[in-house]
Amino acid sequence: MTAVPCPPRFAGTGEVTMDLSVVVPLFNEEESVALLVEKVLAAVRPLGLSHELVIVDDGSTDGTAAVLAPLVREIPELVLVRLRRNYGQTAAMAAGFDASCGKVIVTLDGDLQNDPADIPLLLERLNEGYDLVSGWRHQRQDHALVRLLPSRIANRLIARVTGVRLHDYGCSLKAYRREVVEDLNLYGELHRFLPALAFIEGARISEVIVNHHARRYGTSKYGLDRTFRVLMDLLTVWFMKRFLTRPMHVFGFGGLAAIGFGLLVSLWLLGEKLVLGANIGDRPLLLVALISVLAGVQLFCFGLLAELQMRTYHESQGRPIYRVRETLRGRGAVTGVVG
Repeated sequence: MTAVPCPPRFAGTGEVTMDLSVVVPLFNEEESVALLVEKVLAAVRPLGLSHELVIVDDGSTDGTAAVLAPLVREIPELVLVRLRRNYGQTAAMAAGFDASCGKVIVTLDGDLQNDPADIPLLLERLNEGYDLVSGWRHQRQDHALVRLLPSRIANRLIARVTGVRLHDYGCSLKAYRREVVEDLNLYGELHRFLPALAFIEGARISEVIVNHHARRYGTSKYGLDRTFRVLMDLLTVWFMKRFLTRPMHVFGFGGLAAIGFGLLVSLWLLGEKLVLGANIGDRPLLLVALISVLAGVQLFCFGLLAELQMRTYHESQGRPIYRVRETLRGRGAVTGVVG
């Protein structure tokens, strides 16, 4: 079965018109993209599902667009989204999500290291009742020092911070139910934290072991330089998981603690001045007390502003602070509701 036209969701008139969308963001992959399209279609056509293959060209500067142009004319399932410049994998993935029409969305890299033949495995696990299934590259074919070691450290750190125990956060081969994707707003380097963001929204998550191949063409677009950005986004995800709807709990508590500490020190110094007649004007402890009180007031006010900002965020978008999986009514009626 082939794809049918689908209006873009970001235009506000999007429709879910097919069973499966495969989204592939890529950058400068002219040597591999034709084989990639062939392998993906060979994997999904036998499934008997209505499907599409959404290729997002993230501002490639090589001949990727020239290779894809004739393929789009020849292959009815193929959808090409060309970005004006290179925005990065997160933005490219978001563009692919917005252009897709499937009830289920599968993502994978465009360098042929992910194996499209594993897509049925992800769909099978998804049909067991999960909302997101992530691939686990159990036998990675990457450089040990530059890719494997940083990845293992990052996976353990991310799992510990987010509470979502996955072996391989960096694997792009994942399957999502559409309602999960529609709840997510992506920016920065957050594409690798999609399972954690989905978990915040109440998604049920699993993983399956998938194949991983050595890169056949071109060079990797990733390196150690993105470590800092990943760490910053990890802190963002941690804060969202803990305090997204209650920022006052962290800033307000810190502010009150600082104010309390500053007042206690001030009372101590005041006692020394009144009882012992000590000179406290040139003591560093007085400066510490003043700074603590001022910092505490600032933190408390910052928490108050953050609370107002979060209310503006939710109310302006009409986003509830909860997600409903299903509603059970009398006589066994079941109504699926996405909050």
